[in-house]
Amino acid sequence: MKKVKVTLVKSKIGHPETQKRTLVALGLGRMNSSKEHTVTPQIEGMIAKVAHLLKVEEI
Repeated sequence: MKKVKVTLVKSKIGHPETQKRTLVALGLGRMNSSKEHTVTPQIEGMIAKVAHLLKVEEI
């Protein structure tokens, strides 16, 4: 399975509540926090929804 490391690089302040909840679902709470996920269609969709706030790296 492919894995990705997502890092929150921009603040969630001032963004819609749905995007904030998506970040929480990805496990990202604070700036520069990182989390590794296996790539599934659900994770890809969440990353696409908040891609402007994230840095995504393949592992």
